[in-house]
Amino acid sequence: MTTEKVFSSDVQANSAMAGVYSVLIHGKFAGSSGYTGFATGLTTLLTSMSADDLVFTSVGPGYSTYNLNKLTRNLNFSLPLWSSAYDAVYGANAVIEGIESSTSPKLHDQVRTTLTAEAKFVRAFSYFYLVNFFGDVPMAMTTDFNKTINMTRTPQAEVYRQIIKDLTEAKASLSGDFSDQNQQRSRPNKWAATALLARVYLYTGDYTNAAIQANEVISHTELFGLKEDLNDVFLVNSNEAIWQLQQNSNGTQGTATPEGLTLLQSMNPKDGSNSFKLSDELLNAFEPLDKRKTAWSWHGITADGQLIYYPYKYKVGLYNRTIGDIPTEAYMVLRLAEQYFIRAEAWARTNTQLDLAIKDVNTIRHRAGLDNLPETLTGPQIISKIEQERQVELFSEWGHRWFDLKRTGRAHDVLSAIPMKQPWIGDYQLLYPIPTSEIITNSKLIQNTGY
Repeated sequence: MTTEKVFSSDVQANSAMAGVYSVLIHGKFAGSSGYTGFATGLTTLLTSMSADDLVFTSVGPGYSTYNLNKLTRNLNFSLPLWSSAYDAVYGANAVIEGIESSTSPKLHDQVRTTLTAEAKFVRAFSYFYLVNFFGDVPMAMTTDFNKTINMTRTPQAEVYRQIIKDLTEAKASLSGDFSDQNQQRSRPNKWAATALLARVYLYTGDYTNAAIQANEVISHTELFGLKEDLNDVFLVNSNEAIWQLQQNSNGTQGTATPEGLTLLQSMNPKDGSNSFKLSDELLNAFEPLDKRKTAWSWHGITADGQLIYYPYKYKVGLYNRTIGDIPTEAYMVLRLAEQYFIRAEAWARTNTQLDLAIKDVNTIRHRAGLDNLPETLTGPQIISKIEQERQVELFSEWGHRWFDLKRTGRAHDVLSAIPMKQPWIGDYQLLYPIPTSEIITNSKLIQNTGY
């Protein structure tokens, strides 16, 4: 279809934006597994191995290099991360440009405003992961091939400024509830933009604004709340969800989320189907009686008698999915628990409202069945506890642990001490290599140092 026809009416334009979300969760092929794109689970898989969440237990070309932190420029999975994120950027740019150029009276102003804001959110979301994976990256703001074919790498700080600009504009234009999507949480609204903005401010060291944005989300208790039962957190339209991606259950993926499909092949550890286990480092980070270890992992005895723990946040996997039924789980992208951590860390790092920072952490610990932290903790002590709490709360979710270690400067000390990762060959591996094929195509792209 021509661009003119695609953006000739509200229905057509909405379909175009829906297509962007579909490519995010499914890759280019409906039913794709978690290995195919940054938003189909590959972010979780690769970063969980690069950090200390998951250990790859099977045989596969290149995956063990992430556990070992011994990537090479040719032995890695950078290309699907890179290309899928830029696919999303391209789709977002196409929606923005198509709406802007459309003169159709059947494409109404409110739809124009909402879809443009959604596209800016997706563009910001995609660039957030690109800069955290690769550092400086080309910042394509157009679909014009002639302008993007030979782009150089844009400094990370400049990309972050554009991310903040896109999210701020999206926040101003998106709905403040879920009424325009029939109470579904599968498309970002104002609070998704606010939540991601809070994270971006935290990552860039603007702790005052990080606390302000996180506080806005947390304050809307009529929309968001922590699920008391940990087994309910990842259900469709959970009120802990700020934004979820909804899978198409008619594909081979069925009712499973991409991560459920990939991480939960079987409930029988003896058949060797599950390729990723929880690391000893993660298991040791749980305090005794932590409900998160019980609810979000399952364990069994392997064929050789080894006790092994597997991720179990999503309960629907390859072995029990159904084709064409209504999914009970959706792919969680942004959730409320992270906002409590952001607000608490922002307060702790500015040494303000330490009592409320401790209260925020205790709110998450209470749900996990753990005792409150003492009220006498100092700012640095609170920050240390937040790191541990984020590790056991957000494990195997969208790269949180990997990015946390990098942004706080803790990656070298933590990761280089892990037996599996020794000898530590260099901090340069905290950035992934630019795909070789991209450098061959574009001579102006310079490879990350060390590769």
